Amino acid sequence: MSLRIHHLLGTPARAAVSCVALAAAAALTVAPPAPAAGIRAAAAGSRVGTAGSRYPAGAERPAFVVPAGQRSRRAATAARPLAKHRRSRGPRKRARPVLRGNPARALTAFQAMQQQYYIPGSGLYSGEPFSYLWPFSQALAAAITLANVPALAPSMGREVQARLAGLRSYFDPNNSGTPEGTYTSALPAYDGTVAPPAGPGGPKYYDDNDWVGIELARLYRVDRNAAVLGTAQAIMAFEIAGWQTNPELSCPGGIPFSNIVENSDRNTVTVAPAAELALQLYSITGNSQYLQFGEMAYEWVRRCLLNPEGLYSDHISPLGAVEPMLWSYNQGTMIGAGTMLYQATGNAAFLYQARQTAKAALAYFTPERLELEIPFFAAVYFRNLLYLDSVTHDPSGRRSAQAYVDNAWQNLRLGNNLFIAGSPATAQLLVQSAIVQIYGLLSSQPRSYF
Repeated sequence: MSLRIHHLLGTPARAAVSCVALAAAAALTVAPPAPAAGIRAAAAGSRVGTAGSRYPAGAERPAFVVPAGQRSRRAATAARPLAKHRRSRGPRKRARPVLRGNPARALTAFQAMQQQYYIPGSGLYSGEPFSYLWPFSQALAAAITLANVPALAPSMGREVQARLAGLRSYFDPNNSGTPEGTYTSALPAYDGTVAPPAGPGGPKYYDDNDWVGIELARLYRVDRNAAVLGTAQAIMAFEIAGWQTNPELSCPGGIPFSNIVENSDRNTVTVAPAAELALQLYSITGNSQYLQFGEMAYEWVRRCLLNPEGLYSDHISPLGAVEPMLWSYNQGTMIGAGTMLYQATGNAAFLYQARQTAKAALAYFTPERLELEIPFFAAVYFRNLLYLDSVTHDPSGRRSAQAYVDNAWQNLRLGNNLFIAGSPATAQLLVQSAIVQIYGLLSSQPRSYF
């Protein structure tokens, strides 16, 4: 689909949405987190790719590394039930139901995440000294996912608000103080690290902002907060402005990894989630420009990064060199985008494409291959498989997701309910939040996935 970006969202419209972002981001803040006294601001480093991935080996400083011989290999004990209410002289309160199964495990993993990584009173999670936006976005996703679990919803409202307060610390309205020419976009969005004064700020990563926007759109469906929706739309404006229109590029179009001038590769992980966010916003607002962009982004990934086996490669260079590495989350986001396009347009071709991608992905991403990836990738993959399953009524995605987290619960869970992954085996916020999400999604209704 060939649409120029200025036809989709012109400069005046982007400016208007940017103004919305300034007000919306401020409205999202419950209480601005005060910088911790004496804490060293982390240096803003670029996220260097390893082993075919554009992500770093570690998204944050790990809490600890677990020797292989100390991993738990026994079946885990059941989660403890919630404490009973104390008796009072007044009317007897109804006892909370005892959680079992997936909801109990989701809550147990969430509580361990908060105890190990959360910095009380700041809205932020520990890292160097604070986590990057990437793992923070997944902690946000974990809280919003549990807020959609009926048995957990009453207790998660405060957690979601705390995450929104922390999110404000990453907000950068205009790249102020940065030498001109460093970044390609000065639109409001979220820096990859905590923004000044609490942190160094730095580049804005398009995929990180995709993940945040997707979660804010999910949250809007729950609370109908106009500020939340306005911020999601501002992120979408940032994504649309990142679309590459240079006709000299091989396979023109796509979105780069970040707004650093030197970033010129265009990635499945930046374009496919942007398509999902656009289609979420179309479903909410009915604005056809979002539908047009979502379809254009989806078709670009199919045209430029689909391999002969029916799976999606990682990225393409300006000269057309394709990095063939296959990651589960890239398949997942294209499955989700295709499913959303089918729902938005009624065109069965999109659903057929999503099902073909799911079939190829389920065959390729065996449990052994998924264990080689960080659980974040699997969380994105399974969410989108579950979303497709809700439309096609095929339980294959649910079976795979359940088997994945049950294996992690039995074999990769420590005595303090932290989960480990990678080599060496490491407990990280990114790992823990992914397990929370998968158990939470398995406990939720499909309408809450996006």
